[in-house]
Amino acid sequence: MPIIGFHASHEQIHPAQLLEDVKLAEQAGFAAAMCSDHFAPWSERQGHSGYAWSWLGAALGATSLRFGVVTAPGQRYHPAITAQAAATLAGMFPGRFWMALGSGEAVNEHITGDRWPRKEIRDARLVECANVIKALLAGEEVSHDGLFTVDRARIWSLPDDSPELIGAAVSVETAGAVADWADGLITVDQPNDHLRQMIDAYRDAGGRGPLCAQVHLSWHQDEEQAVAIAHDQWRSNVFPSALAWNLETPEQFDAAGQNVAPEDMRSHLLVSSDPAVYIKRISELIDLGFDEIYLHHVGQQQPGFIDFFGEHVLPAVTTSGGEPA
Repeated sequence: MPIIGFHASHEQIHPAQLLEDVKLAEQAGFAAAMCSDHFAPWSERQGHSGYAWSWLGAALGATSLRFGVVTAPGQRYHPAITAQAAATLAGMFPGRFWMALGSGEAVNEHITGDRWPRKEIRDARLVECANVIKALLAGEEVSHDGLFTVDRARIWSLPDDSPELIGAAVSVETAGAVADWADGLITVDQPNDHLRQMIDAYRDAGGRGPLCAQVHLSWHQDEEQAVAIAHDQWRSNVFPSALAWNLETPEQFDAAGQNVAPEDMRSHLLVSSDPAVYIKRISELIDLGFDEIYLHHVGQQQPGFIDFFGEHVLPAVTTSGGEPA
């Protein structure tokens, strides 16, 4: 049965408040949660970027929800450290933690001072990272010489069961490429035809496990306010991957978004005061085959959204109590 989860956006909300928000989400009926893993926000207006791995320990301890994180090993994080962090959370909270691996964005990775690689190199690095992380979580001692180096690494505190490694993708090509190592697929909400192609590419390449979607939305009981929230908080996030993955600072994103008009936002995310709009889209994603759907209200004030969706949206769509799909 499908799971409807809450997305915790570290770029937009102070981690202390975000912890209260995720506890409220559990009380409202959200069956799972996931979070971002950024060093910087997408916009100066967002203004936050707490450390996801510290926060995840607190959030797992404060709730009974399953949690995932979308993270990018290979530059800011050495993959052995990512594996160690994941092993610790999975060992402390059995069956409740997963992580999605992606190739990263320059806004987070440029801080190391290392050159930001071309996309084909980032994709190749991701495959190397995924294989190293899987071997470490299997208890192997790993040495590796490739796009990064690992020297006789071993994870000493292993969980009984390794956390799922989900492949993050937004393109059909990437969806097929991650199938070789991933335990599932996660993407963002896109047109149905594109999502069908992604699913087919993943499954045709042997991809297994759950299909997960993150849905960006802007809700307010006042329709004009919903549009205003979307424009204020998310207009720096409407650009194609070729631009979004390569800008380096929030200031650059803000400059790129200065000509985005409020009404333009409706073509990039769900913007409505009407719960029927969200119920319809969630139902469409379920019909497409998605097992887990994570809702991200792009506003900085989450309690009103959580309460409203808990009362008017979640009861209208099927949830499974947070068990793995």
